[in-house]
Amino acid sequence: MAGVKILVQLAALFGKLSLLAVGGVNSTLPAIAREVVDGRHWLTREQFAQLFAIAQSAPGPNMLVVVLIGQRVGGVAGGVVAGLAMILPAGILVVLASGLWDRFRQARWRRVLQAAILPITGGLVLAAAVVLVEAADTAPPLIAVTAAAAALSYWSKFHPLWVLAAGTVVGLLAGL
Repeated sequence: MAGVKILVQLAALFGKLSLLAVGGVNSTLPAIAREVVDGRHWLTREQFAQLFAIAQSAPGPNMLVVVLIGQRVGGVAGGVVAGLAMILPAGILVVLASGLWDRFRQARWRRVLQAAILPITGGLVLAAAVVLVEAADTAPPLIAVTAAAAALSYWSKFHPLWVLAAGTVVGLLAGL
């Protein structure tokens, strides 16, 4: 079983990041990577990218990567603590703020804030994509697979699972 110190570190890290996850966990991926890879050295960049890929391929919410990181660092207890720490602070804040948010639905500042959230969230998710590409693309063939997947996703109507399957087949055939 994980030590109490690790569980407290997981709770503190993901509790803090929970309050910054505008638009979901993907917007905080650069901060998560910075903390667990560069700051605490719990994972390598490659391990982080692999856990993200596993989390994204599983059904469920996009915060599963946090549970996998917690489990990797602190066992099952670490996964539970990390998951709860990522959900509870933001969830409690949303419940407390929702009444106030509704009360000011006609306020100008609310409309401005709502208009600003989309591009901010888009930028945060784009930053997350850059972190993941840097971690995963360690050789020219991998860069080519990423570029092809991005192009197919952007310019075609292929379902993302077909793009994922194609990337997997290419990777297996190329021995990546």
